[in-house]
Amino acid sequence: MGGEHTTIKTIKLNGTKKGLISIANIKEPYGAGTEPVVSIGISLKGNISEPDWKAHIPYENLDELIGALKEAKEKYAK
Repeated sequence: MGGEHTTIKTIKLNGTKKGLISIANIKEPYGAGTEPVVSIGISLKGNISEPDWKAHIPYENLDELIGALKEAKEKYAK
């Protein structure tokens, strides 16, 4: 399981010493013929190859997810 992985961006995780957020594209994440996803990984130790948490988001859900993140920022960010 898990196809070709291409890192798009790595972001320092605020509030940690070494933490990173990694954004990547994964082709055929669940085997041959499956649709690509955006992978969002969180590594507290700074190792993007072995994230502590990760989420796979289908590209079809990105616009709605981005909208929800913007809403969260507007309503709840300091």
